[in-house]
Amino acid sequence: MNLSWMAWTQPTAIFFIVIFCLLITMSIWEKISPGGGPRVGILRFETTRGDRLFLSLLGSAFIHLAWLLFAGSNLWWAMGVSILYAGFVFSFV
Repeated sequence: MNLSWMAWTQPTAIFFIVIFCLLITMSIWEKISPGGGPRVGILRFETTRGDRLFLSLLGSAFIHLAWLLFAGSNLWWAMGVSILYAGFVFSFV
């Protein structure tokens, strides 16, 4: 399989590996403890941990795209910002 069309840098590979591991972890967690712990956060609607993971991943994608646009191809800082963003989402949303 030829994957040369994608810029597989180390941060890009780590980003996708982390997403894969998060999805596996959340699947196992949902199997063990169904329901997702719904709660109402700052957005004022009920979210489960799966919803919060989706919002975190979606936001992380936009953070990385914006970082590429404004700061260049060094994505390590974007990953750090994404982790902080995910912590915020899981804490307050």
